[in-house]
Amino acid sequence: MSDRSSSAQQARLLAQIAQLEEALQQSRAALEQAQDINRSISAALIRSEERLRLITDTIPAQISYFDKNQIYRYANKGYSNWFGLPEEAVIGAPIVQVIGEKGYNSVKHYIARALSGETVTHEYTMRQKGKLVSARSTMVPELGPDGVPVGCFVFSFDITETRRMQAALAQAQKMEAIGQLTGGVAHDFNNLLTIISGNLSILKERHPHHRETRELLEPALQAARRGAELIKSLLSFSRQQPLKPVAVDVGKLVADLETLIRRSLPASIQFGTRLPSTPLHSRVDPGQLESALLNFALNARDAMPDGGRLVIRVRPGVLRKEQAEAHELPGGPYVFIEVSDTGCGMDEATQEKVFEPFFTTKAFGRGSGLGLSMVYGFARQSGGCVTVNSKPGKGSTFTLILPPAPPSHATADPVDEQAPATAAPGALVLLVEDEPDVRRVVRQQLLDLGYPVLEAENGNQALDILTHVEDITVLLTDVVMPGGMNGRELARRARTNRPDLHVVLMSGYEEQAALSQSETPHLRLLGKPFSKRELARALQS
Repeated sequence: MSDRSSSAQQARLLAQIAQLEEALQQSRAALEQAQDINRSISAALIRSEERLRLITDTIPAQISYFDKNQIYRYANKGYSNWFGLPEEAVIGAPIVQVIGEKGYNSVKHYIARALSGETVTHEYTMRQKGKLVSARSTMVPELGPDGVPVGCFVFSFDITETRRMQAALAQAQKMEAIGQLTGGVAHDFNNLLTIISGNLSILKERHPHHRETRELLEPALQAARRGAELIKSLLSFSRQQPLKPVAVDVGKLVADLETLIRRSLPASIQFGTRLPSTPLHSRVDPGQLESALLNFALNARDAMPDGGRLVIRVRPGVLRKEQAEAHELPGGPYVFIEVSDTGCGMDEATQEKVFEPFFTTKAFGRGSGLGLSMVYGFARQSGGCVTVNSKPGKGSTFTLILPPAPPSHATADPVDEQAPATAAPGALVLLVEDEPDVRRVVRQQLLDLGYPVLEAENGNQALDILTHVEDITVLLTDVVMPGGMNGRELARRARTNRPDLHVVLMSGYEEQAALSQSETPHLRLLGKPFSKRELARALQS
């Protein structure tokens, strides 16, 4: 009996052991399955993290995360590259160590606001590889379960190009405004200069031997000529007046200007030039180039009130791809004209604005703020650019970079061959000008040249006179006139009835005159204000 009881117990025990072994096997299988699931989850997490890292490293943004202690816990490749550091040098580092003391001081109040729970957007500028770059940054706080910020995400975007385009647009708008302003007054202003310079010239001719009169008249005539050049420069700056480019030997032009520049400088300023041994040609408007160099020289003079040194250097140079792209120019060889002084220099803020219209650091009444703006406009219109490099107390160097002339153009300036005389003194001239004072001056010039004159104040009156007076040989008419008929239309209608009529157009705004030439190429153009010699040349060619 006892043996049967013992056997039963052993059987039950064996059954329990078998159950335990089966349960253990099931547990092992479940554990292995769980481990497989964990490995799958871990692999999926790793793949997800790698994909997220790939995405954040690829998108054109700088992304980072810092905790409430201002320690970086994450940074994408763009963020670390922005500060010129490897990713491992950013993660675990304090903000001030990554962005520097100066950068941290400029953004620490934004960080404080973000860690207080506020989403903050700001812009900043920093120097990166020697260049100023700008970024727009948004800080988004991360809140814990209790609603208290535990860190902050940072999303930044490079806006350097956007700012550059905004600055270029603002500059273009200013140029357009200057052009509209100048174009609107150019005709009237040049009419006034025609009256002033014409009457002064007549007075000078009538009193050729009166020394005191000549001493008073010469500065007045020179001022009138400078006024006319100022209008031309303003129109060129705003690209409303075409330049007259020719192949210019830049070194020779600087050498020819040397005497004039020396006379413009006080004895306390040493002046010198460094010119190339072989000619360097650039296809530019020589008058505008001379004006630009004089502008640089006079600005340098004002920057050295206690004396110093001024040097103009002409050399060949090359714009590398990066430099050329910064100035929206093709890379390659250029002619460099460097004007260096040892004056007071400029800080970065001043350099950024130095070419803006009406910006000046000079005292009121000593500068218009247009000189360097016109140089900028001339350089851009000529296919080049102008740069400035300066430090306070260390002087300034302005560099005018101009495209070289092709070898086929590197020749002497073409001579304006005069056509055979077509309207010799004695020919009857019909003068058409709506401004009485201008008409009076031009009439006197014509009479002094030996031309009899008939006058009309508008196009309709001129056509009536042409119909009844067949002896008229020359029509001398202004371009802009009231009454619905301008000089172009008058010339067209007059030559329809009188094909042999010689026509000379007068204009105080050369763009209008150039348009007239394209429409009626057989006309002679005369820009106001003009001298009696220029009037004679126009009538006889």
